[in-house]
Amino acid sequence: MKEMARGTSMGNGFELWQTVAALLVSFVLCLIIAFFYRLTHRGLSYSVAFVHAMVIMGVTVSIIMLVIGSNIARAFSLVGALSIIRFRNAVKDSRDVAFIFLTMAVGMSVGTGFYATAVVFTIFICGAIYFLQRFNIGAETSREVLVKVHLPANVDYHVVFNDVFFRYLKDSSLLGVETLQDGKLVELVYSVEFKSGAKESEFLQELRTLAGGNRVVLLAGQENINI
Repeated sequence: MKEMARGTSMGNGFELWQTVAALLVSFVLCLIIAFFYRLTHRGLSYSVAFVHAMVIMGVTVSIIMLVIGSNIARAFSLVGALSIIRFRNAVKDSRDVAFIFLTMAVGMSVGTGFYATAVVFTIFICGAIYFLQRFNIGAETSREVLVKVHLPANVDYHVVFNDVFFRYLKDSSLLGVETLQDGKLVELVYSVEFKSGAKESEFLQELRTLAGGNRVVLLAGQENINI
């Protein structure tokens, strides 16, 4: 019996079944977190490689914690070994950093034997993530956009758009003025906020008419585009 016990032991301190359990539980829980990451992700920066990295990291951390256990010497030696690793990838979204910490927390909980804690935490945090995304918590109620207009230089841009702005916009601010084509045109950049129910297509058409058919471009603000 003692020989069989030694056969299933992974070194000193934990058994084979603990290794398998840690791998499976951390893998499943990290997959659930990855699913909610994909479900609630916004913007254009979604990366399959990042999703895979989250799962791999969670599983790896669980094994690291299992190996360390309560051995202080192992902990310090592992810190020294990992200190030589350098990551150069820039994280575009701060939300991605939060998900990395989530998978690490799950891996640490599983690796230290707190399976119930890891399961409860995963259920709670996934519910919280879905709640934040579903009800758009923290989002601005109004949307600011940029409008770029090319106007003939002989037109007074201070007053030409006043009537259109009054009918369609809640607020507007002139950000920049630049001359084009040897002074024949003036490029104006406005930051605008539309009134509720205002139709952007009609607004742009009226601006284009007042601008003599010149270029009019609507640009979404930085908070609306995630690249």
